[in-house]
Amino acid sequence: MVGQAAAMVSFAESSTLLAELAGVVVDAKRVERTAEALGREIAADERSMVEALPPSAPTMYLGMDGTGVPLRPAELEGRAGKQADGTARTREVKLVTVWSAEGRDDEGVPVRDPGSVSWSAAIESAASLDTDATLPAFARRVEREALRRGFDQAPRRVVLGDGARWIWNVAAELFPGAVEVVDLFHAKEHLSAVATAVYGTGSDLGRAWARERHAELDAGRLDELLAALRVHVGVHDEARRCLVYIEANRQRMRYPELRAQGLCVSSGVVEAGCKIVVGTRLKRAGMRWTLAGADAIIALRCCRLSGRFEAFWERRRAATAAAR
Repeated sequence: MVGQAAAMVSFAESSTLLAELAGVVVDAKRVERTAEALGREIAADERSMVEALPPSAPTMYLGMDGTGVPLRPAELEGRAGKQADGTARTREVKLVTVWSAEGRDDEGVPVRDPGSVSWSAAIESAASLDTDATLPAFARRVEREALRRGFDQAPRRVVLGDGARWIWNVAAELFPGAVEVVDLFHAKEHLSAVATAVYGTGSDLGRAWARERHAELDAGRLDELLAALRVHVGVHDEARRCLVYIEANRQRMRYPELRAQGLCVSSGVVEAGCKIVVGTRLKRAGMRWTLAGADAIIALRCCRLSGRFEAFWERRRAATAAAR
């Protein structure tokens, strides 16, 4: 009960719910200790329990993303960051999600299949050197989740991401031959940021400029889009960065071709994962985590939201019984 509650709401709220709904009195500090201990068990189970299953659909999607989580100052000593004084306030949680989208809406656009989404995440590195003998920690996490979901065995494999280089490095290492797609929503966000930088916030000219660029992106008219960006690169860094971003990911932005193949180009699943799995639980006002505490609650939450909590609990019961 503590695990279920603490996966979803704060430790203090969990304590209140346990008392009000179940008549069980557990103070907030004990909820914290119990939930984090359980999360550490789940994290260890995730690393060791990898049952390879067949894919649930002919086309399987895998997405990766990252989001910052606020940590306590002692956990960030010596780390460079984005604050004004160059220090860090957060560490990045990297998340992998797998899903299918065989359904279609009224316009024929692929729709995520209910109950098909699973998540796995931790504060881990995706970086590696060419001389490294093993995959980095996050790449191993991605590999495990792909095996559990049968992603590697699917007839058609699609990797979605926001364009970050580390995402495509992991994809190339683990899934050569998979279709790589820059999430359309993220690409349009970059163009909207350029419009704001050039024309200012709330400008009608900026909104019109962004609409034209979005239309070019949707239609696959990337040469026209890049030409429009080049007009501004000499004055605005945001335009220069966007130009580099699109040129680097051009082959992943073949949206008309991808749509013609019946593929998702912007599902929202990856972006929602960072908010649902991490943000709504670990990024609330005033929260500051230890590294170990954050990873434990992330593991607990991923297990719960991916529908794996009962399976973990059965293994835990069996192990406890065997040890007696």
